[in-house]
Amino acid sequence: MRAAFFIALLLLGVAPGWAAEEPSGCDKFKWPVDRERAALTAPDRAKLASGAELAALPATGVTLALRAPNEAKLPSPPERAPKEGTFAGFASVKSAPKAGLYTISLSAGGWVDVVQDGHFVKPKGFSGATDCDGIRKTMKYELSASPFVLQVSGIKEDSISIAILPTE
Repeated sequence: MRAAFFIALLLLGVAPGWAAEEPSGCDKFKWPVDRERAALTAPDRAKLASGAELAALPATGVTLALRAPNEAKLPSPPERAPKEGTFAGFASVKSAPKAGLYTISLSAGGWVDVVQDGHFVKPKGFSGATDCDGIRKTMKYELSASPFVLQVSGIKEDSISIAILPTE
């Protein structure tokens, strides 16, 4: 009976709430993303291999080469298991950033894990939109003044642009 109801809704073009589409367009993010988009699309982005160690936070975006999840050797198992046929990778920031709120933005959809002091850091905010050239998702993280590891997984392509910027 329940299945018939959902089929009827789909045939009528009414999508249940859990099937709602993400917003479309650059103006649909929950906060301005111009600075993040500029960092993610900058022509001078550093190209990093998965597992790269950064001495400090990059001033602009980076492009991280990814591998199949079983080859990526992520330091911590991702909090969300990656789907078959996707890619994963990580980078370590060795010098402690100044404690504060940072945006971590991705050029494509995927899962982000930030690991600091041996614990997963939960995002303070999340925003995503489709059809915005250069950026797909952005999150806000409260980071302490200690090194951290950024892991990405569930990415459909074998590389991704990432920007880690202090919030203004």
